[in-house]
Amino acid sequence: MRLPIIPPAELNAEQKPLFDDMKQGIAASFQGFVNIRDDGALLGPWNPWIHEPKFGKPVWELTKAMVSSPSLPGPVREVAILVTGSHFKSAYELYAHVIVAENRGLSDEKLATIVAGQRPTDLTRPEAVAYDVAYALVNGGVLPELTYRAAVQEFGQHGAAELSYLIGLYCLVSVTLNTFDVPVPD
Repeated sequence: MRLPIIPPAELNAEQKPLFDDMKQGIAASFQGFVNIRDDGALLGPWNPWIHEPKFGKPVWELTKAMVSSPSLPGPVREVAILVTGSHFKSAYELYAHVIVAENRGLSDEKLATIVAGQRPTDLTRPEAVAYDVAYALVNGGVLPELTYRAAVQEFGQHGAAELSYLIGLYCLVSVTLNTFDVPVPD
């Protein structure tokens, strides 16, 4: 870990309101994995974002927008997030979202295959489209036309855009976690 975890009592005036908003958002939308230390300090990507509120606040606002009434089904979202985390080998992201994906009904076999960087053979059609879009985007270049059309056909224009933004957000989350070498909790 390259940044110290900031205990709540040590937050400055700029960090405190962001911390309060994040803690409330975590309680509402990010359950099932360790993300708050016993003393109340935030773990995962939230700690680096607290260190730099100028950047952390807008990233947090995007994160809240992405979890507020998503149109994509939970398993579809988790497939895209895990493809992204696997590409970046982001340990905390994989730790957290494997747990979330299990809670959303994805099998251990699917999860193990995705985390290993491979495409499971038993994906549902929506999961397969999410996998293909995420895989293409994290590997660089323009999203292939047929992959884009499949996303629009499966999820509609809004859902395809939401999927793209979700993948982009989790690229940012992965890079943040990797930059600051954020570990998986003990």
